[in-house]
Amino acid sequence: MSNHGAIMQTYNQELVKFLETLKIKRVQVAERIHQEECAKAELEKTMSDLQDKIKHCDDSLEQHKSIYEHYNKVIEEVETGFKKILETSKTLLQVAQHEVNKLNISTNSQNEPI
Repeated sequence: MSNHGAIMQTYNQELVKFLETLKIKRVQVAERIHQEECAKAELEKTMSDLQDKIKHCDDSLEQHKSIYEHYNKVIEEVETGFKKILETSKTLLQVAQHEVNKLNISTNSQNEPI
């Protein structure tokens, strides 16, 4: 029977050692969990910061695209107005030349001997 008691005590000691090993591993895993949770929180913060930057960039892009389109519209209107001014200037020049020619013909006919 004493043999059974010794075997039992050996099993008991091994069981205590095994439990201590399990507890150490549990602490190690808990530390790993804590590290990974901290890393995750840091990544989430970085991601949030990046999303804020993307939103700011999108807003800025939208504003600049609107300004760009406004420039296009203004340029188109100015070019159209300038073309009209050129056409009007051309017409005015043609009318002025026609009137000068009429005056020259009239002046030449008056200078001719009768």
